[in-house]
Formats: sequence, structure tokens, C-alpha cells
Amino acid sequence: MKCLLLAAGYATRLYPLTENYPKPLLKVGDRTIADRLLDDLSAHTDIREVTVVTNHRFADIFKDWAGKRMDLHVDVVDDGTSANETRLGAVRDIDLAVQTMDIEDDLLVMAGDNVLDFSLASFIRFARAKNTPCVMCYEENDLSRQKRTAIITIQESGLITSYEEKPAEPEGNLAVPPFYWYRAQDLQRIPEAMRGGGGADAPGSFAAWLSKKTPMYAFRMPGKRYDVGTLDSYEEVCRIFSGQV
Repeated sequence: MKCLLLAAGYATRLYPLTENYPKPLLKVGDRTIADRLLDDLSAHTDIREVTVVTNHRFADIFKDWAGKRMDLHVDVVDDGTSANETRLGAVRDIDLAVQTMDIEDDLLVMAGDNVLDFSLASFIRFARAKNTPCVMCYEENDLSRQKRTAIITIQESGLITSYEEKPAEPEGNLAVPPFYWYRAQDLQRIPEAMRGGGGADAPGSFAAWLSKKTPMYAFRMPGKRYDVGTLDSYEEVCRIFSGQV
């Protein structure tokens, strides 16, 4: 099993911090956001190979960072874009990384701008036991936030019964953060999904499409996830993980 870290965005809402520097490499406490995610994988899972897909503007910065990770083999894929207006979108970036690195393994895909207060090891165990594509979920009761994320409904077993990205009228209150587990055969269906009208921008667009083609299960998050999207949210997560609140 391998891991793919999505880091090709331009984080314009965090300017000027990210105007010339990638959001996943901003520090939260004494470690970068990306290092927090990879430290967990290194310490608590058997994942030892990670691919980071990023844009051309930040590729060299990520390559320098990757060379300092002695515990994991980290490859960096440059998607060739240099501006937010020409970005490929997360789903195309996933496909690019899979094809460039010739990935034929099960794959943990995760956004590089999230901070967790729990380990991903339990999610990985869950996904391996199900042997289907899997996502994580958590309760989101704010309607405005529900409309800005992916919402699912599930059976008691965790089997997903509906999955919609940014729904105008949410059917439930279970939100899906950008953490996904795909089997090797699932990844080969990304081109089919995009030809069939699946979105390319949001990383959950492929999962939403795939959930209608094959059984998919959801794992309830055992802790909190902090999305670093704005200057205010970045300052808040820094305070939380520095022990100030």
C-alpha cells in the first residue's frame, strides 16, 4: 500500500503566506502540516512510499523537503501548472500521479492541508478489512458547511447509500473529508469517471462517482480534523496545537 498527498493547489485565501510557498509546508507548532500527516503514517502504519503531486511553482520546494524524510521514500510529481487559473483539478492530479509513478497498489489519497488529532491507522485497518474503496466521515450539522462539502448517507454497516459533492439540498449530515482509500483497480477507472461527467476539481468527485459503481464504505472519524483554508483557520489550528486553547 502507498500514499498520495495532494498538494497542487495555490491556497489563494492564505495569501501572502502561500503566494510563494506551499500550504502543506506551513508549520503548525514545531512541524509542517505535511510532516504531521506523514509522521503518523511512518509511526503507526506500514506505508513507506509516498507520492506528492504538486504544481510547477512549488515542485522544487517539495523536492527539497522530500529529501529530508529519511523514514519514507517520497517522490514528487510536478503537474506542470503555474497558476490557480490553469490548475488541473484534484482528480486529474490523482490520475497524473498514478500514471507517472505507475502505481499498481492500493492507495491512501489525502489532501495535504488537513491537521488531525488522531491516527489514520484505524481507517487503514477498516479499509483493508472491507476490501472496497472507503472514505472517512463525521457529523456536520451546519447547513451552510454541508453545502460546501461532500455529504453521504450510510447503512448501519457503513455501506454508503448516497454520495453527493456540494449538494444544494443535503440528504444527511455525514460529511466526507479529503481522505480516501482506493484499490488498484479503482484507480484505473478515473479516466472513465471523467469521460462520464465526473468532476475533476474536488478530490471527492471521483469517490462520489465510484460509489455508484461499486460498494463503498465509510469510517466514522475517531477524532477531529482541522482544515487549513484561511488565515483565520490557520491561526486557530496553530493556537490549538501549541497548547494555547
